[in-house]
Amino acid sequence: MAWNGQNDDCDFSPMKEMIKTSLTELAAELQESIGRIDSEGQCLLNRFEQLGRRFQRVQSVAGSFYLNCYLSPFTERYNELSLSLRHLSVRKIGALIVVQRDDPLADYLHNGIPVGASVSHLLLESLFHPGSPLHDGAVLVQGNAIVSAANVLPLSAMQAHQKMGTRHRAAVGLSERSDAIVLVVSEETGAASFAANGHLYPVLLH
Repeated sequence: MAWNGQNDDCDFSPMKEMIKTSLTELAAELQESIGRIDSEGQCLLNRFEQLGRRFQRVQSVAGSFYLNCYLSPFTERYNELSLSLRHLSVRKIGALIVVQRDDPLADYLHNGIPVGASVSHLLLESLFHPGSPLHDGAVLVQGNAIVSAANVLPLSAMQAHQKMGTRHRAAVGLSERSDAIVLVVSEETGAASFAANGHLYPVLLH
């Protein structure tokens, strides 16, 4: 069936069931911890640390679920985008990918170099390779096409984001001004995330 730009099914049941199961298990363990809090000689700090790590993983799975939901009405190349993020993450290659949705972005993206090619993970990875002349800045994706590369994005001016790296501040900054989804890979940690509505969310790729 041809892609029509509409989100006909944002179900992704296996991922949704994984999130529900994980949250149910965490809720049961939290309830058990509440029962132990009054027991003398019980230190729950290690348990809280373990639960925190597990919750972060659930959050990353949920991030992947919602990212798929957010992007599926606007591009049928989600798998190519996801694969490129995975490869860039493993190699700790910094990346910034803007996926345009309804809002026009011409007023916010500057100095971009036209590309005009179909979205593919190989092309995206080559654009962000440190030896590429276009590796700095953001790639703009509209529908199934890579429109431009090396775009300069507005940075978030919010005080809470001042400690972020430039890529992450740029991702959040554009998402504060538009409905675009901005994908980010950290070159320091390899962690992948996406910005939406002025917030940054982790995604699970492996």
